[in-house]
Amino acid sequence: MTLEEIRNFFNNDRFAMGIGCHIDEAEPGRSVVSLNVEDRHLNGNNVVQGGVMFTLADIACAVATCADGTISVSADGSISYFSAAKGKKLIAEATVLKKGRTLSYAEALITDETGKKIAKASFTMCRISG
Repeated sequence: MTLEEIRNFFNNDRFAMGIGCHIDEAEPGRSVVSLNVEDRHLNGNNVVQGGVMFTLADIACAVATCADGTISVSADGSISYFSAAKGKKLIAEATVLKKGRTLSYAEALITDETGKKIAKASFTMCRISG
C-alpha cells in the first residue's frame, strides 16, 4: 500500500484521527505517527494524558502491521511511561518484530520533538483479513 492508501484506510479510525494522530511514514513492518499536543490532550496535572499516548502507540503499531495490505486489530497491549510529555509534539515509531499468519508482535517508542523518550508500548496484533 502507498502512504496515501494507508492514510485513507486509517481515516476510518475516527478516534485516533479525531484526537489528531497523523501518519507521517508507513511501510510494511514500520511506521511513524505523530500528534501535535493541544490543551485537550492534557490531564489535571497539565501533562499529556496517558490514554492519548496509548492511542498514539496503538495506531502506530496498527499502521506498521497493516501497511502490507492485511488488516489487524489489537489483541493485547501494554505501555510503560518513562517521563511526562511536556513538548509540543509526540512521535511514535513502531516496528513489527514478528509477523505470523494470525498474530503479530509490534513495539512503539514514543518520543517528543527533542528526542526525549516518553514511553514504550508493545502490542499483540490479530489478523482479521487480507
